[in-house]
Amino acid sequence: MRDMERENRHLKQRLKELSNEARRNETTLNRFHQRELELLSAGSLAELLQHLTDGMRRSMELASICLLLEDRKHHLRDLLNNNGIPAESFPAVRLVDDLQQAHPHLTSLQRVWLGPFLVPEHAGLFDNPQQLQSVALLPIPRRGKIIGWICMGSRRHDRFTRHHASDFIEHLATVSGVCLENAANRERLLLSGFTDPLTELYNRRYLDRRLPQELSRSHRYHQPLSCLFVDADHFKQINDQHGHSAGDQVLQELARRLREQLRASDLAIRYGGEEFTLLLPHTTLEEALRLAERIRQRVEREPVRLESGQTIPIRVSVGAAQSLPPPPDLQPDLESIAKALLENADQALYLAKSNGRNRVECINPQARG
Repeated sequence: MRDMERENRHLKQRLKELSNEARRNETTLNRFHQRELELLSAGSLAELLQHLTDGMRRSMELASICLLLEDRKHHLRDLLNNNGIPAESFPAVRLVDDLQQAHPHLTSLQRVWLGPFLVPEHAGLFDNPQQLQSVALLPIPRRGKIIGWICMGSRRHDRFTRHHASDFIEHLATVSGVCLENAANRERLLLSGFTDPLTELYNRRYLDRRLPQELSRSHRYHQPLSCLFVDADHFKQINDQHGHSAGDQVLQELARRLREQLRASDLAIRYGGEEFTLLLPHTTLEEALRLAERIRQRVEREPVRLESGQTIPIRVSVGAAQSLPPPPDLQPDLESIAKALLENADQALYLAKSNGRNRVECINPQARG
């Protein structure tokens, strides 16, 4: 009888433990399921990166997190920049050219790793490694290769151990890979409608979308925003004398020379025909004029060589203008400010054309009136 009572107590205790474990597993499953739904519902690449870092850290009560992604050709960085969001806006995201070179010990793992925080293996992955006791390192698989890692750090030594099951977090990493690919593809598809097919620069539709964003950021951080209008001199003569195919080649080469003078944060737009617009964030009028002169000299220095081997000399006229942030207590009318900035740059370009072409002129709104 006593043996049966002892056995019953043991079974009840075991049943209680199993019930508690089942509840914990259900809670964990619901948490991971909710996290996956948030990833799948992200409307943009930037929103997805936010969910994968700050959102993950909060929902999983982590001390630290790092999202490490391979970005060999800077496609992800370019997609973020195209929306006016530099990669630096996500301190927990690290975009690297080569995973193997950046963190060779990670690429040797090939699968989820749970265990104690190790120095020096894990120290370089986290911003505050001195607090960490255990880590979970999740490879992000996609199409037969690892495209990155989600690195989670906890202050508890028993949070991630080698005895814990990894099913949930492995599935989370797989979903993350799918979401990252889909988000990048959506951004590329959207961007294709804002790209000029001949020069591969942005088109005027993109300028209409992006200029208010840049003005808003300029006003918020009290930084200047400058604009250049660049126009190929006597371009009609090139088309008339050499044909439209030659004219297209000249425009393609001109676009290339413009791009090579710009920073990652600058925007080059084909405004129409042989006219280009350059938006220059955090740039004063004086700095914009120096850039304009460098562009003018670079274009003039070397004729364009056509596919036929023939060379065509080319020169440009450039108009410059600047938008200054309004006083902090004034609500800016972004539409009017954008219109004024483009009109000033266009008037400066007209002035450069009127004064003999192959030169730089500016309109300074502060000097008016």
